[in-house]
Amino acid sequence: MTFYQDDATCHGEESQSLLEVSQQPELKPRGSDWRPPAIILGLECLESMAFNGIATNLVVYIRSVLHGGIASSASIVSLWYGTSFFVPILGAGIADAYWGNYKTVLISLVMYLLGMVLITVGSFIPSAPALCNFGSCSSSKGTENLIFFSGLYLSAVGCGGVRSALLPLGADQFNNENSLDTPKRRNFFSLFYISVIFGVITSGTIVVWVQKNVSWAIGYGIATTCIALALVGFVAGTPIFRRREPSGSPMKSIFQVTFAAFKNMSLEIPADSSLLYEARSKNTHKRGPRLAHTDDFRFFDKAAVISDLPLDNSSCQSSWRICTVTQVEELKILIRLLPIWATGVFFAAAISQMHTTFIQQGTVMNTKIGSLSIPPASLYSFEVICVTLWVLLMNKVIVPATRTFFTSGAELTQLQRIGIGRFLMIFAMAMAALLEAKRLESVQHGNPLSIVWQLPQYFVIAGAECFVIIAQLEFFHGQAPDSMKSMLTAFALLTTALGNYLSSAIITLIAGLTREWQSPGWIPDDLNEGHLDYFYWCLTAISFVNFIVYVYFASKYRLKKIVIDG
Repeated sequence: MTFYQDDATCHGEESQSLLEVSQQPELKPRGSDWRPPAIILGLECLESMAFNGIATNLVVYIRSVLHGGIASSASIVSLWYGTSFFVPILGAGIADAYWGNYKTVLISLVMYLLGMVLITVGSFIPSAPALCNFGSCSSSKGTENLIFFSGLYLSAVGCGGVRSALLPLGADQFNNENSLDTPKRRNFFSLFYISVIFGVITSGTIVVWVQKNVSWAIGYGIATTCIALALVGFVAGTPIFRRREPSGSPMKSIFQVTFAAFKNMSLEIPADSSLLYEARSKNTHKRGPRLAHTDDFRFFDKAAVISDLPLDNSSCQSSWRICTVTQVEELKILIRLLPIWATGVFFAAAISQMHTTFIQQGTVMNTKIGSLSIPPASLYSFEVICVTLWVLLMNKVIVPATRTFFTSGAELTQLQRIGIGRFLMIFAMAMAALLEAKRLESVQHGNPLSIVWQLPQYFVIAGAECFVIIAQLEFFHGQAPDSMKSMLTAFALLTTALGNYLSSAIITLIAGLTREWQSPGWIPDDLNEGHLDYFYWCLTAISFVNFIVYVYFASKYRLKKIVIDG
């Protein structure tokens, strides 16, 4: 026997159940203001300059100054990179459950600054000649390493915390109920990504030049100053920030729904979804919006089925026994997002070739343009500039054009933009394969191709990055339940780390297998003896399959719907 029950039946326990189960974050009522987003964009620009001021030359510093081995230097840098990209998941959980986005960013910036100070101090120690006059140099080297690496990992934790909460905090500055804020919010995501790019370009030129030609300590000092300015600006903006209060651990609700669904396996799901349990009262708005019921993943609806057990306070009170429709729908949102997220990992694996095989391809090409010699790694700066051009092109040309093209005046949806980026990646990998085949042919004729021929593939991959990265961040933040905004934003960023790991695994696997089939394999130490073009065709095929899988799940995806109580 099943029937519908509202809060009138379980009124006595409503306050506790709302607090433990259904309480959602509440935003302070304030209209949108351009100043808070501007402060956050400036902060992200400074943070990007600081992070890349460390990351760009870190392997060089460890190798040349700390005298680490080639393998160990690469391992240390990889571990540090991994830490900086995985910490956002932990930071997002803390932000959603306990601290909120504002407090998470503030505490993370303090840790970030302390870490940067230690890095700067650690890099300054060898420049003090008196150190070796009053003690052993080995002792000062041990002190330097301790201070430097302590600061390095403290900054990684602080950086991860900022990444987990800064973008969601910026999105919170816009009123979702105000249609005029929708284009402003979309532009904010684009400008946020441009801020990251600006920081990459600035640190890759000014900071790196100072480290190489003036002093490591001064170079790191510039990066430290950036974080100090970011902290000051963030604190100054405190009075005007809109803040979303934490709502308790988001994972708790997921476990509750799963446990309740299995506990109620024997119960029958009513044909009428209105018979499922949903908390209703005049105070519902304090818990955030209710989500409309959907018919997919019906098994989890059992968590909201009301049994014929005695309806005393204790039976209704336990959210491990029965959950609201909104709780169930939040879990369904996560399940729907997983396939979209997984295709993002394969996309990131393809785009990571810019930092690996594209550079290796460039090293065996003619790098001279006239009297200038172009370092292959410098073409990444060209790609970064192209991303900026693509962003402007999308906002100023493509988006207005779609409004004219569609009779309803609609724009490209976030899922459509992500799909376009997935499709462009197929062309980028195919272009790289064709170029490599042409390069191998030119080598046989003793006339190596110019590195300029790599520019088209960088341009296309920049377009793919522009369409996907920005829309993906916006989509995950928009679809996330209110209690998981920071966590799912960090999850979207996690695809970059996992994509790099996947790329490494694919390269290792293909190199090993093809070496067994026919020495020296597709990816030997001398690329002129291999077939890197075959590897790129494999990535083209993977990108094509990834696009088809994405289209399937994106076409099936159901956007979350908010129930407006009359």
